[in-house]
Amino acid sequence: MPTPVDGGGAADAFHVVIPSLPGFGLSGPTREAGWDVHRVAGAWAELMRRLGYRRYGAQGGDWGPAVTLEPAAPAPDQVVAIHLNTLRTLPPDDPAAAAGLTADDRARLNRFLEAEPGMSGYARIQGTRPQPPAYALTDSTVGQLAWIVEKFKESTDSAEVPEDAVPRDRLLTNVMLYWLTATAGSSARHYWEAAHPSRPARTGQRPAVPTGVAVFAADVARPVRRLAECEHTIVHWSELPRGGHFAAMEQPGLFTADVRAFFRRFR
Repeated sequence: MPTPVDGGGAADAFHVVIPSLPGFGLSGPTREAGWDVHRVAGAWAELMRRLGYRRYGAQGGDWGPAVTLEPAAPAPDQVVAIHLNTLRTLPPDDPAAAAGLTADDRARLNRFLEAEPGMSGYARIQGTRPQPPAYALTDSTVGQLAWIVEKFKESTDSAEVPEDAVPRDRLLTNVMLYWLTATAGSSARHYWEAAHPSRPARTGQRPAVPTGVAVFAADVARPVRRLAECEHTIVHWSELPRGGHFAAMEQPGLFTADVRAFFRRFR
């Protein structure tokens, strides 16, 4: 079961701003198209400006990295460092780079490639036809429950049932936030927006923003460091013994300790 988050010292203290993605939960449903990761990143930069923060770090997991890696573009002077607990790396096209992979590197890549087709069904539906399931999920509490909890079962560090990793009340609260706010449709549309971005993804020179990565043992998409370093300025890398894709919910103690350790150097 998850361990409680222990209190840190005064030297570790920092403000935490946790916005809800537009179209998800407490942010309520979006009413117009165009809320892709680029627009969300711009909104986050404007949010931090309005709150009075001129220098801050960013953290992301799940959808977070897609958004978290973007604020450096609209706010390059404000984002001092980035911490990620989700980062996908894919097999390199360069034969020389592929030959340099270790057995563990190849095992990580193969595990993700083997699991991805079966696990990505929901994302393919939401990325191509988000509206039909939106009506069904908004109409049925059982449907909404099944749609979300199934992801927790296959993505967390659970042995038999999802609540092995995340307490049942927390799972029900998560589902309730979708149900009461009627955001099944707008959250699904976020996948469609990702497939139809407002501008091409950034390519070329890797971002200079110092980046930390926390790799949780049960995450299906565990990244390979040597490949991550080709695209990111990695200055911190942790291999953690427990936890899966939803690390902050599953292992808040390990998660918080790693975030503190990373950002301590940028105070």
